[in-house]
Amino acid sequence: MKIHYPNGQPYQVKRIQQSKGKKLIYGNRGMTLEEDLNETNKFYLVNRIAVIHKKPTPVQIVDVDYPRRSAAVIKEAYFKQPSTTDYNGVYKGKYLDFEAKETKSATSFPLKNFHEHQISHMKEVLFHGGISFVILRFSTTEEVFLLEAKDLFVFWNRMVKGGRKSITKEEIAQFGYNIPLGFQPRIDYIKLINQLYY
Repeated sequence: MKIHYPNGQPYQVKRIQQSKGKKLIYGNRGMTLEEDLNETNKFYLVNRIAVIHKKPTPVQIVDVDYPRRSAAVIKEAYFKQPSTTDYNGVYKGKYLDFEAKETKSATSFPLKNFHEHQISHMKEVLFHGGISFVILRFSTTEEVFLLEAKDLFVFWNRMVKGGRKSITKEEIAQFGYNIPLGFQPRIDYIKLINQLYY
């Protein structure tokens, strides 16, 4: 049986063999958080639910090699400026802006994954009445959480004052919201945004 996303791309179910004696696990576990969110955002767009896009990273190309007329190879490039957050868009007349991060740790989320300019950007979004949050994935357990920016700031400030340099999984579960993985959409964060803001 062939399954396709609304955009026509095939959905691939990967079969993963665990160590001997353990049962097989089925599912699309090879997808990164970014790939899952991009597919989710395509679903939202096609179904006219929301318009959310991944922000391009501004890059200054310095050196290009042209081995053939039909091919160019970038040899040297630099980031023009620090990027802000990963995604932005509009849902029900409100501006949405969020960062997506994943970790291999099963017990905590390192705050070093965030940068000062991203925190400042999210604060500005909230100041101007937008909705800002982070989507965090624990890749070893395939658990995904939405943590509002205002709650992220509490943990960030704790670190800045010399406290813990990570957010425990228990804290994320307490202050954040679990997003169960689905089929279409894969990571239905808009459902949570509806509950929290509308």
